[in-house]
Amino acid sequence: MGKKGDLSNFECGMVVGARRAGLSISQSAQSLGFSRTTISRIYKEWCEKGKTSSMWQICGRKCLVDARGQRRMGPLIQADRRATLTEITTCYNRGMQQSICEATTRTTLRRMGYNSRRPQWVPLISTTNRKKRLQFARAHQNWTVEDWKNVAWSDESRYLLRHSDGRVRIWCKQNANMDPSCLVTTVQAGGGGVMVWGMFSWHTLGPLVPIGHCLNATAYLSIVSDHVHPFMTTMYPSSDGYFQQDNAPCHKA
Repeated sequence: MGKKGDLSNFECGMVVGARRAGLSISQSAQSLGFSRTTISRIYKEWCEKGKTSSMWQICGRKCLVDARGQRRMGPLIQADRRATLTEITTCYNRGMQQSICEATTRTTLRRMGYNSRRPQWVPLISTTNRKKRLQFARAHQNWTVEDWKNVAWSDESRYLLRHSDGRVRIWCKQNANMDPSCLVTTVQAGGGGVMVWGMFSWHTLGPLVPIGHCLNATAYLSIVSDHVHPFMTTMYPSSDGYFQQDNAPCHKA
């Protein structure tokens, strides 16, 4: 335990307290179980700076990118999230007296909390729809659970019959990628799928309607007439229910 970096703040305080109490370096080392060098260094730093710190923090090569450099690199990342290490390094070195390499850039980014990850896939939302969504959220921010119980939700979705169109991962040993248990079979044209329209509310599930072709305005109006009206009349006889749909073109037609 001779190194100062191994000591906690409490142990450093014990060293300072022992020396201030009048114990010599040798007596403090024997009493606390630390080396004489450790006792001397801790007390000397406390006398000169009024504090103690871990030696590990001041040993080793000085970082090429200090706090000021991190503040310079941060806007480069925020300006272009898809920039490569080479591009980030090139932009950072532009106008700097001391240039850095890509490895230093990677280390600095990790120290700043950045990691290279796959982006999340989300639906494209226009500026107009963003404003409408914000207006909707603000208009309903004070709704209670009882208010939302009066809403019936609806949407349509397509389901593949042969496989999932999402990302699939498996556990596979090296050179075992052709094992039958590690394979995902495919068929011509993807194997087909089925599209259904459905609705539900707090109280119950609504009808699930298969859609044999592309859902257009005519087909959607037929669904509203045959399924939505009877469901809303049955579930909300006092006409206090809300039918919620998204902003799809066939819904707005």
